[in-house]
Amino acid sequence: MPGPKVVVIGAGIVGCALADELTGRGWTDVTVLEQGPLFTTGGSSSHSAGLVVQTSPSRTLSRLARYTSEKYTELGCFSAVGSLEVATTPERLAELHRRFGYGQSWGISSAVLDPAACHALFPLLDKGRILGGLHTPADGLAAPLRAAEAQAARAAGRGARFIGNERVVEVLRQDGQVTGVRSADATHPADIVVSCAGFWGPAIGDLAGVPIPLLPMAHQHVRTTGAGAASSLPILRHPDRGLDVRTYGDRLGIGSHLHEPIPVRLDDLPGDAHPAMLPFTAATFKQSWAAATELIPGLARTTLEEAFNGVLSVTADGFPLLGESRELRGFWVAGAITVTHSAGAAKALAEWLVDGYPGIDLHECDLNRFASAQLAPDYVRRRAVRAYTETHHIVHPHDPPSVRNLRLSPFHPRQAEMGAVFGVAAGWEQPLWYATNPPPEEIRPRDDWSARHTSPIAETEARSARKRAALFDLTGRTRIEVTGPISFLSTVTSGDVDQPVGAVVHTLLLDPSGGILGDLTVARLAEDRFLVGAGGPLDLDQLVRRAPAGVTVRDVTGGTCAVGLWGPRARELTDIGLPAEGAPAVREGFFGMIPVTVLRLSAVGEPGWEIHTEAQYGLRLWDALVEAGREFGLVVAGRLAYDSLRMENGRRVWGVDMTGEDDPYQAGLETAVRPGARPATLPDRRLACLRLADTGEIPQGNEPVYAGGFAVGHVTSAVYAWTAGGPIAFAWLPAALSVPGTQVEIGYVDHRILAAVAAEPIFEPEQERLRNKRG
Repeated sequence: MPGPKVVVIGAGIVGCALADELTGRGWTDVTVLEQGPLFTTGGSSSHSAGLVVQTSPSRTLSRLARYTSEKYTELGCFSAVGSLEVATTPERLAELHRRFGYGQSWGISSAVLDPAACHALFPLLDKGRILGGLHTPADGLAAPLRAAEAQAARAAGRGARFIGNERVVEVLRQDGQVTGVRSADATHPADIVVSCAGFWGPAIGDLAGVPIPLLPMAHQHVRTTGAGAASSLPILRHPDRGLDVRTYGDRLGIGSHLHEPIPVRLDDLPGDAHPAMLPFTAATFKQSWAAATELIPGLARTTLEEAFNGVLSVTADGFPLLGESRELRGFWVAGAITVTHSAGAAKALAEWLVDGYPGIDLHECDLNRFASAQLAPDYVRRRAVRAYTETHHIVHPHDPPSVRNLRLSPFHPRQAEMGAVFGVAAGWEQPLWYATNPPPEEIRPRDDWSARHTSPIAETEARSARKRAALFDLTGRTRIEVTGPISFLSTVTSGDVDQPVGAVVHTLLLDPSGGILGDLTVARLAEDRFLVGAGGPLDLDQLVRRAPAGVTVRDVTGGTCAVGLWGPRARELTDIGLPAEGAPAVREGFFGMIPVTVLRLSAVGEPGWEIHTEAQYGLRLWDALVEAGREFGLVVAGRLAYDSLRMENGRRVWGVDMTGEDDPYQAGLETAVRPGARPATLPDRRLACLRLADTGEIPQGNEPVYAGGFAVGHVTSAVYAWTAGGPIAFAWLPAALSVPGTQVEIGYVDHRILAAVAAEPIFEPEQERLRNKRG
């Protein structure tokens, strides 16, 4: 069977790769439409320098890049010349050591070299200007047009059709399902339509009624006259100045991101054969050329043979867009994908289409990962510009505006009065700590990297939660109201959610084939009404798209708010309306005059509640709780204290510590996957808790873990566990090494930190107090 009818919009490198991957899996009824000529389409693939650099803080992106290099090597379209990323400042050299660690975590071989070794690899360098470099031998250069043609030829050999000069003018639909596309000359019926239109993605999205949150932007490319280069030289990257350099025979090609960001309107693109190649802006290239000639003095004897501003796609968080639209069933997107990730992204999307799930975790890239406010064109523009500058380490005199104060909890005015220092998560302003809380008497030293976004005040807040009680803002969490038969939630989750009214169940969200998508808490408010605590928009997306007739799924996050009130003295508030220990876990009622939903639920190991109410009552609730807790020393506490407490209590975070690729038992979750769930071939490994030597250094995540001199795993998250008396981390390890007491090391910048596997939970507040009382 040829599979369903698939129309792919765009015959750039991504569209051709997807056609190859689909037909290779037996879906041969594939039509690829291209508005330009085949295969020099005029899009980003036509002018791309073809750099493939595999090392990334993201395991997903590194895996996509690795598959791309392997596939294009097989096709004869890849040259493994390696890459050399150089540092001209001590801060950049430290970053290169961190990037070396990422490579170790993901199995990518690399080495940090001294200036002499860098010069030996790239003799055109002025070695006196650099402090060192990161050399990754498996990186290299793809030939984008040859790779596109080679993949298209394989796909065509299996039955795929490629049609050039066929511009899509309408995406057809019926009853919320895509039915095909129409061009000026023909109609192409389809069961599935995939937009691989690159920076034209938003225009295709408009035709489909689907928001595609990416921004076309231009960056500068030049090619010099002869510079004494050789084709064997590695890719040279100079992130301190936003430069990438590759060879073209004896010439050098330079890509610059140092200039001011250049957003592009699709209406302003030229109408010629090269719409993605805009006129070169020489004035904005002056500082880039000066930086390049400082690093490679021989460039001063060359001139520019070719120069243009090339258009590419940027998203609000710098990650690709992959997945099926919620607004139009059967309409899929593969957008904001560079040559680096092209074949890997196509493979993952083809697996998703054919098998029903991708072979690797794609939550970072999922099209539906953004909340509704993050789809606003102004938000996409601002955040994409910001992401572009941050990705390329650019500092401008006119720093691009960030997006702040977009999503505010009703508690925000009081938090500001209390000296809250805010961070941003999914557009929400979230207190990290409160400056008006006192610091501890003894402040533990931290290295500069670990101390960047923290404060010793977090220790005060965490210890207060353990000794008395603390109030945490939980408004930024996704809250979903589900009404309808319990059978719906029983079908989409793993746990036994069919519990009496008043119960709370922790469960796993499953995809239709049984794969794990996330974790949920389900509170049964009535026979057919449930409050679901979810991880974010992706969980909401799954529930909405899978809800049958008779079931309503509604995101109530924006119209509600929530706090966590936890600590040994929190029980004293039972006298003013909160349920006692023996009462049902869920209660709807009143706190004073405020209607509330109270869940006896704690993520930090201390007794207490989550308290939910409508946003209109938020300030009144906050004031009432703060006033009621004043007599026993209630403190307001931020995210840093919360993370310390939840990790001490062994609480994992979905999407950070574990993903759908992981077995919940291996990840330390007690929730079982229902019988008949999709079988997985998982390595024998465990998500272990580590106690680290207290050196003042706290890993940030994705650092390698070593045993016997070899990288054997990686850190997912780490904190200073204030009440446990030292830093701790979660890390994936081989099962044989996850036994408590096993000694390991964590790679941190240019050295290693001693650590040992610990029994969990690290800190057990209730049991600890009972032991102390008996003693």
